[in-house]
Amino acid sequence: MTENVKALDIVRTEYFTIDRLELESGEVLAPVILAYETCGKLNAARSNAVLICHALTGDAHVAGTNTATGKPGWWDTMVGPGKAFDTDELFIICSNVIGGCQGSTGPSSPNPATGEAYGLDFPLITIGDMVNAQAKLIEHLGIEKLLSVAGGSMGGMQSLTWATSYPERIGSVIAIATTARHSPQQIAFNEVGRQAIIADPNFNNGRYYGGKTPERGLAMARMVGHITYMSDESMADKFGRRFREGHGGTGKFAADFEVATYLQYKGDNFVKRFDANSYLYITRAIDLYDLAGERDLPSTLAGARHAPFLVLAFKSDWLYPAHQSRELVRGCKLAGIDVTYCEINSTYGHDAFLLEVEEETHLIKHFLKKISRDTAGGTR
Repeated sequence: MTENVKALDIVRTEYFTIDRLELESGEVLAPVILAYETCGKLNAARSNAVLICHALTGDAHVAGTNTATGKPGWWDTMVGPGKAFDTDELFIICSNVIGGCQGSTGPSSPNPATGEAYGLDFPLITIGDMVNAQAKLIEHLGIEKLLSVAGGSMGGMQSLTWATSYPERIGSVIAIATTARHSPQQIAFNEVGRQAIIADPNFNNGRYYGGKTPERGLAMARMVGHITYMSDESMADKFGRRFREGHGGTGKFAADFEVATYLQYKGDNFVKRFDANSYLYITRAIDLYDLAGERDLPSTLAGARHAPFLVLAFKSDWLYPAHQSRELVRGCKLAGIDVTYCEINSTYGHDAFLLEVEEETHLIKHFLKKISRDTAGGTR
């Protein structure tokens, strides 16, 4: 387990092996490896653990500087001593999801049956499968009940799934810029990304490992995704209609607007750290996500009525618009859940959950302190 360090300057990735994981589809993965990191110190009562769930392309490295990569965590502004998730008080856990490519078992992992990478032989996974694997990790760490489960975007979906699948093992939920189910528009954007990957000449039906990879398709998928992460206003502020320096003379349809150059940069960098097959599987899991399914949302959430919810949305987020969060809040209230909702006036679009640090810190810190007090006082 990662040792507690005040400044979070030493954080290393660790690995937990699950011998056998039966998926919601009925298929079985064996074994399954989960990459995870921890920071802060687990108290004697083991009552201060918070699981943070990452978004689509995130990983286990949520905060601090990783000893292997030297890079800061993806939510380093929010996790650490004195921050929203205060590691002076809390024990933070974050694991890379199954299906991923950042250390956990996914399509690029060796298939025990063949010795080669799974590729498209990897079974379809769901958000529930991701959560079931996390539950085994939490059990392995000796934690009976989490103080809270938190996450933004796809991480929020995992948090909500914890509430319905393991209500007795959570004390609260923090769901940020997320939804209880994907809308047709959200599915449509993911479909465009998947088709860009599949149409890449190097995709080779998912068997590209050891050869040329579908970089162009994956980069295009990332570019489409990145458009949805920003807002019209944030793009206007950041790029306007400016051309990049030295434009001209590079062809009739060159990407010489600053916004176009930026998107290409994001796409080209993304392919250096992410696997195209993982992108297919994880976006598919998100699209299949429907928390209530055939049931109604209040009755689905009813089992978690003991656990307060904090739901945050951002006014300029058009990928997961605020009305989806309000629908979730309505479901919580009808289920009898103590829910706090805040709609933050941000111009950053969906990216706001990573960028609106000050407002989120105030809300999350206050929420977690109250949960901690109630837990310590035995009223929760």
